[in-house]
Amino acid sequence: MRTIAHVTHEAVQKVGGIGAVLQGLLTSRAYQAVDQRTILIGPLFPVDGGGRLGPHGEVLYSSLDGITQHPMSEALDRVRREFHVGIVYGHRTYIDPHTGAKVSPEVVLIDTSRMDLGRVNAFKGELWTHYGIDSKRYEESWEYDLYVKLAPPAIAVLKALGAVDHGGECVILAHEFMGMPTALAGKLDRSGHFRAIFYAHEVASMRRIVEGHPGHDVTFYNVLSSAIQNGRYVEDVFGDQHGYYRHALVEAARFCDRIFAVGDYVVKELRFMGPAFADVAIDTVYNGVPAEKITLDQRRISQKRLKDYAEILLGDRPDYIFTHVTRLVVSKALWRDLRVLEQLEPAFRKAGKSAVLFVLSTEIPSRRPEDIRKMERWWKWPVAHREVDPDLSHGEALFYQGVQEFNARSRNIKIVYVNQFGWERAVCGDRMPADMTFMDIRRGSDLEFGQSIYEPFGIAPLEPLTFGAVCVVSEVSGCAGFAQKAIGGEQVRNLILTDYCDLGGQEMSEQELLAIGQEWRDEQERRVAAQVAQRILAALPTDDASAKALLTKGYEIARRLSWEVVAGEFVLPGIDSVCHRPRVVRVA
Repeated sequence: MRTIAHVTHEAVQKVGGIGAVLQGLLTSRAYQAVDQRTILIGPLFPVDGGGRLGPHGEVLYSSLDGITQHPMSEALDRVRREFHVGIVYGHRTYIDPHTGAKVSPEVVLIDTSRMDLGRVNAFKGELWTHYGIDSKRYEESWEYDLYVKLAPPAIAVLKALGAVDHGGECVILAHEFMGMPTALAGKLDRSGHFRAIFYAHEVASMRRIVEGHPGHDVTFYNVLSSAIQNGRYVEDVFGDQHGYYRHALVEAARFCDRIFAVGDYVVKELRFMGPAFADVAIDTVYNGVPAEKITLDQRRISQKRLKDYAEILLGDRPDYIFTHVTRLVVSKALWRDLRVLEQLEPAFRKAGKSAVLFVLSTEIPSRRPEDIRKMERWWKWPVAHREVDPDLSHGEALFYQGVQEFNARSRNIKIVYVNQFGWERAVCGDRMPADMTFMDIRRGSDLEFGQSIYEPFGIAPLEPLTFGAVCVVSEVSGCAGFAQKAIGGEQVRNLILTDYCDLGGQEMSEQELLAIGQEWRDEQERRVAAQVAQRILAALPTDDASAKALLTKGYEIARRLSWEVVAGEFVLPGIDSVCHRPRVVRVA
């Protein structure tokens, strides 16, 4: 039997996209049908309640808590003593909210805070000798140190758990740069039974360049296209990147047996790393999106709850509900939502239509429910906010300034900024309808924004697709490429791709592109936003018939983008390609 070891910082806690990937992939029927063992492995982080392995976890062994009765305890104890680490082993349960499917993979968390530094330094020496990674440059990075420390005991734990016993193969899926040291350690192991795949959910140095340049995606992707055609690479254009530890780790991905890139642009970005990537085996392995079939009546129930909430907050009942569920980071380009709404509002005013955009986004951990209720009472949160604790953080305050300005100017479209993740009364306050759930903001949305400047895939912008929403997605997103392949040239109202990188026929040199500033980009964004607004007007449902058509077509498209398709057609064949033994399918 082969073992799949997913190395990730989200082995227990779902922080972002990787957690969503693990949930979708591991609960898919295609993945579960294969006779293979799955182990999640990562560093031990403090958890607030729910135990070491979270609320749906079962601890079988913990050197930190004196739980040592499991049959694997003796083998894990040997690793603990050898490396001077703490180890927690058990299971955690994933439940797919759309299908109800359950799966409980093994989980290993390793506490490296007191690890034998001799073993760490020895491994750093091997990283330099075999892969040219100079760890001295990154001594100040706790993150680099953490994942380098994780690698040697992680390989030892996998061996202790029998992952390569009896000639078995263990495929290490290194999710992002965090998993790369463990993947490299596996390649160095003398047993020869470890395979390594770098799962590129992004290219970290490219993200940093896109976010940091005032021209953002407009500059970067136009420069990338021109540079590749002329045989130039990232350091030829943007300078030496090796001072960034994430760049060094991603650059070492070329030593893996294979690379999974979650989007077409991620493939281009990896090739842009340098000439050494020209012949590296890179597969485009898209992420999946939910595919759940509901009726129009079920959709209307969720829409009613959202409109009820909007009416409670603002006093008027909107005709449409727009949403944007995302993390509050520069790459998500939330300001572009405002640009589009500025263009859309006059048309709504003329037609006598109204809309509310719920932006669900925060940059800090969840606030206490009692604090939410105090803010509701004293300054009418979430319609109004204050730049005081526990309300707006610095980044949230910057975004809210734009919201305030838009709301002051707009009559028929309003924005409600909810800086508290979750979508139910228990965590979002007493003014939210009692029967509201998180699925309502997915099921009841008429339109979901996702106009990112950097979006390797983008699961969240397409989550409402299966429920009949119009999804407005940046063309540079990986999900846009996957959706275009699924649609196959068909014109559909469900998906609007926004191309902010389109220069409108204007030819610009590399130097001119690199010189783009915010003023030029603002004008470019206004021009594109006007086009997007017109397409939104043509796509939004106007009656039950058009709403039902969007619902039917949305589910049809989502099925082609589902985790069943991704697991069966992309992930598993990619894993098969690095294994010496054929895949074995479980007998039902």
